[in-house]
Formats: sequence, C-alpha cells, structure tokens
Amino acid sequence: MTDFVQRAKASEAEMRALFEASPLQRNAHLSEMYDADIWLKREDLTPVRSYKIRGAFNAMRKCLAQTPHQQLFVAASAGNHAQGVAYVCKHFGRRGVIFMPVTTPQQKIDKTRIFGGDAIEIVLVGDYFDSTLAAARAYCDEQGAHFLSPFDDPDVIEGQASVAVEMMQQLGAAPDVIVLPVGGGGLSSGVTAYMASQGSDADLYLVEPEGGANLTAALEAGVPVALDHVDTFVDGAAVGQIGDATFEVLKDTSLDRVIRIAEDRICTTMLDMLNTEGVVLEPAGALAIDALKDISDDIRGKRVVCIASGGNFDFERLPEVKERAQRSAGLKKYYILRMPQRPGALKDFLHMLGPSDDIARFEYLKKSARNFGSVLIGIETTDPSSFTRLTELMEQGGFGYRDITNDGALAEFLI
Repeated sequence: MTDFVQRAKASEAEMRALFEASPLQRNAHLSEMYDADIWLKREDLTPVRSYKIRGAFNAMRKCLAQTPHQQLFVAASAGNHAQGVAYVCKHFGRRGVIFMPVTTPQQKIDKTRIFGGDAIEIVLVGDYFDSTLAAARAYCDEQGAHFLSPFDDPDVIEGQASVAVEMMQQLGAAPDVIVLPVGGGGLSSGVTAYMASQGSDADLYLVEPEGGANLTAALEAGVPVALDHVDTFVDGAAVGQIGDATFEVLKDTSLDRVIRIAEDRICTTMLDMLNTEGVVLEPAGALAIDALKDISDDIRGKRVVCIASGGNFDFERLPEVKERAQRSAGLKKYYILRMPQRPGALKDFLHMLGPSDDIARFEYLKKSARNFGSVLIGIETTDPSSFTRLTELMEQGGFGYRDITNDGALAEFLI
C-alpha cells in the first residue's frame, strides 16, 4: 500500500504538465445548512469538466513509458471518459478511436471532437453501451491497439487516486468525512486505497444512484454482479456492473457506508447548487452533495469533503431536472381524473384548488354518450400538504382520481 501512495503521488505530479490541481473550496451555504465544515473538491473544473481525465492520462502515460511506440488507443464511452481520452490523445500526440453509442447526445459527441481534434476518430455503434463496448474491444484486438478502460484498470484507479493526493495537500490533513460517488468504482476505489494506505481514519461514504446500485449488489453477493436494469439518468454513474479491480478494493466496505439516492432527489441538489451557488453539476456530480441529507446527524460539527465529480450538463435537460426535482419535493403531481360530464363540473373542481395551487398540464376531450370523461392534469404548488387537502376534497366531491406521478410507465408515456 505504501507503494500505491508513491505511484499515486507520482501520477498527480505528472498531471501538472496537463492541468492545474482542481480547487478544494469551502462552501459556506452547505456548511451553514448542515452545521458542519463542508468542502467541495471541484472536479467539474478540470479541462474536461470531470475527474475522468486523470485515469485516462495515467493509463496512457504508463503505457507509453513501457511501449513508447504505441500509436493507437481505443476507448468506449458515452460521455466523460470519452472526453478525457480525447484530451490526453491530443496531449501525447497519439491516435485515439473512441466508440460511442448511436444514442449519445450530439453535445457530448461535439465536445469529444473539440477536445481531441485531429487526434481522434469517433465511431458511433450500438443502441446500448454493452454493444458499443464489445465493438470497441473487437476493434482493439484487430488493430493491436491499447484499450483505455473507463475504470477497471489498476493504472486508471491509480490516476483517480490523485484526487485524494491533491485533497490532502490542499487541506493539510485528512478530513473527518469524505463523500464519494460510485459508478464503475474507479474514483471511489482510488481514493479509498489512498486514504487507507495513509492510515487515515476518515469516514468514507460511497454514494450511488438507486437505479444503478451496482456496489450494493456486489457487496450483497460478495462478487461483482450485473444489474437486470440500469436507469441511465445519472449517466456518469449509471454502470451495470462494478469493475473486478475496483471491487477488490471496495469489497470490505460496510453496507451502512453505501448510500443509494433516488434519481429525482438528486435533481433538487442540482437546482439548489445552480440557483444558490451558480455551480453547474451533472447528475453524477451532485451525488456526493445530495448524500449530505442522509448523513446530516453524523457530520454535524465535522470537516467534510464532497467530491463534485463532474459538470458536463446539457442545459436542454434543465426542464426535465426541474420536473424531477418538483416531483421529488412533493410540489408537483399528475392525476388522471374521472370527471362528470355535466355543466359546471370543471368549475366545481377548480374551486377545490388552494391559493398556491397552479395547473401546469390539462388534457380533456369530451366523450359522447358517457357520464364521465378522463382528464390528465398536472398541478404545481408551494406546499406539499396542499395535495392532502385536494385529494380529500376530490373524494368528497365524487371525483375519482388516480395519482400517476410515480407510475413510471404511465408518466413516461403521458408526461
């Protein structure tokens, strides 16, 4: 483990030729909110707006040290890893071929091209990442290229550990608590290994999205397992199976140190950081900060470092983020109403709404020869308790209703 410390420090030192250390900033807003000393390690401020550049840089650096004539590197990614690989390919003057799913947003494709320039080629293949990865691996074998894994590689883990090297230098001592996001496990295993090798007694909390809780699944099974389904909203951490190398480091993590967060709730933190602090975070980048809600009692009066892992956010997603945040906070609901088809029925319903209630969606088509018609209605409010009052009045008034706010299939189709 002492050797790992030296390798991580060497990796961090070499990175200074590529970019300055990401800032470690005390956040007064969060510190006051949680009655603690909260610091943010701003990985969203690296050249590619995520920590992924670290692992890609270290893996390529070490490969070239051993095989200087290696010219071709291959990666598979739908986002941050692709951008990191593109950046380091250009830096080292090597050719990179980056495989991305056909469904990758154009914004991410364009940014990857900008970072890599003439040094890279982007290949769009597969509707899902698994098929993209398979194509990348096959091409790599055919061409004799070097594959740059997004997380499951000791050199990548070592590169991600540079986050902890910088944090310790900037803070001057280990914090009481470190909160880390988990996707494939590269960052969390790198920081965990480094802190353990330093003999630190800091409490580490590992945070994963509820729809991609691969670390929880692996800890329960004792080995990495593939999830049956992955919610891709938190795209920077939506990984179907944790890496073998990363799990080897994390396998002794206690389950009570793993926090799973609903995707909708993460959106409340993204909006809070944007509106209050002017900090743009992607969903995965907000994971560690959002988890403070779950450990608020344990961190009171302590020094806490949260890793803000990335800020590659497409603002075209902002309406969806706001929608999800409102639903998570209980400030917006969708109903299907069974409304009587008689004059004045709509007026009766409107009188049930409170002074802070607002109709955000309304769809109705009168059906002939029927006593009742169906209405799709979305209601926003400023007080979640307003919905309790509204449902009571609807029941008293004979308005049948179905709350579809959290019905995934119906909500996705209708909303």
